Amino acid sequence: MVTMRAVVSTKDGKSKQIEIPEDRQNSLYGKKIGDTLDGSVLGFQGIKIKITGGSDKDGFPMRPDFPGMRRKRILLTGGVGFKPAREGLRKKKNIRGNTISNDISQVNFIVVEGTIEESKGENQ
Repeated sequence: MVTMRAVVSTKDGKSKQIEIPEDRQNSLYGKKIGDTLDGSVLGFQGIKIKITGGSDKDGFPMRPDFPGMRRKRILLTGGVGFKPAREGLRKKKNIRGNTISNDISQVNFIVVEGTIEESKGENQ
């Protein structure tokens, strides 16, 4: 099993990286980019967090407009996973779907409601 990390970004531009214990990883499986969760999934009480992205065990990014859990090589014109050097440039790149599975090693979150400092259950 891959160790999963969470990067939680706040509204003031700070971020906190934590490792997600295996017992809490199961509650994230099947969730998609854009889903809002309770902060207790990561050990933060009293906050709401939103999934904004992530990457798999080999470093391929999750893309919000690609459904499913699989990795696939698709033709991209821009966006997550490819930044074109000039207009009109297209390229085939490997990307991961928008659903969290056991192959995901990093999940990015943003705090939607509350603050990390106010939450009493810091990280556990």
